[in-house]
Amino acid sequence: MNIEELMSEALREQAAEQPPPGPGLADRALTVRRRRRTRRIASVAVAVAAAITAVIGVPRLESGGHDVRPLGRVDPKPKAPKAPTAAHPAQSPVRSLVAAGHIAMAAYYTRKTDWRTAHKGVRTRTYWLLDPKSGHYEKDTRWSWVAVAPGLRTAAVLEQHLPVRRIGLLDLASGKVERWIPVDHPVGGLEFSHDGTKLVATTYEENPDIMTRTGAEGIPVPVMSSRTGFYVFDVASGKGPWAAVGVKRDKQGHEINLRQDFEFCRDGRTITGRQSGAPTDRFYDASGREVSVPDAERYRTWFVTAGLSPDGTRLAGEFAGEKWYTSSWILDPRTGKHLSEVHGQQLLAWADDKSLIAWDIAKGDKNEFHNRLVLVTIGSDKEVPLSGFLRGTDGSAGRWEPVFAER
Repeated sequence: MNIEELMSEALREQAAEQPPPGPGLADRALTVRRRRRTRRIASVAVAVAAAITAVIGVPRLESGGHDVRPLGRVDPKPKAPKAPTAAHPAQSPVRSLVAAGHIAMAAYYTRKTDWRTAHKGVRTRTYWLLDPKSGHYEKDTRWSWVAVAPGLRTAAVLEQHLPVRRIGLLDLASGKVERWIPVDHPVGGLEFSHDGTKLVATTYEENPDIMTRTGAEGIPVPVMSSRTGFYVFDVASGKGPWAAVGVKRDKQGHEINLRQDFEFCRDGRTITGRQSGAPTDRFYDASGREVSVPDAERYRTWFVTAGLSPDGTRLAGEFAGEKWYTSSWILDPRTGKHLSEVHGQQLLAWADDKSLIAWDIAKGDKNEFHNRLVLVTIGSDKEVPLSGFLRGTDGSAGRWEPVFAER
């Protein structure tokens, strides 16, 4: 097929319906990149892509509160049948895949603070990553930070001793870094966009995991975060701008935590710079310009990680504790009003439009730290245990934190 035929076929496809890219695009982009290394047709593909871009244009980045526009037809993924729940209620930490609906625990980590003096230390993470071939979690001490892309095949990683000057794109099946992205501003945190096509990297002057305390009871000392801004990278090309955005403080001028990471809002365009101290919610475009709050984020609580349901009709809320000893609110994302109350001490991720993965304690238990991963459903009194119970109090040995990604 010559270049004229290729361009003609590509243009005909673009004229058809253009669904937005589905989960796993980051993995597919990396796979295409590997294949093209050995194909002479790569130069032809570039020419076709340039012609298509000239015809359909590039979606304009806008501030919050707008619908996501189609980004072009990029290997649309057929809708897979509902995947079975994978639960291991006797395991803590878990050794085998934990998953429900469209979400899976892609990794987990433990935390340990190395107190180098009586009042100052560094909190470090040890990760266990899902091996997609065996379905088991394998310990990997190379990384200080791991973010997993939709599809469970690629992870963005940072080496030890934060902040660092390069980002790795790790193939989870082989355990090898396929590509390094060098940076001019040292990075301390990573997060993929919802569709996996972009990566936001938070930059810091100093290690954001330094811990400080005072007195015999270990009371945290107010600190000043060294956050400097963020990169927004296109995963396929590894290119992206840096925006200078420090921590915007109130009159008190102090934070509880040095780590103040950025993440993508659900629209894939807006970056949120949520902070532990007031004002907690700030929103930016890719250039670092502050924008209005996206409609879907208006009533979201920054520490409730489940956020918006897949269909956009429900919002995971804070602890409720009215109908049951431990429960959480489900909100209307348009108004912030309570729609219902669901089991779960803390809502972590949506499995589907009506079910969530949450931390919760056992029925009749009063120990808030003796919790496990469970699957809860709106309108149901039933909980499905997904893991065994955590041990110890918050931050102590025996406790682990999940990292979720779409499968």
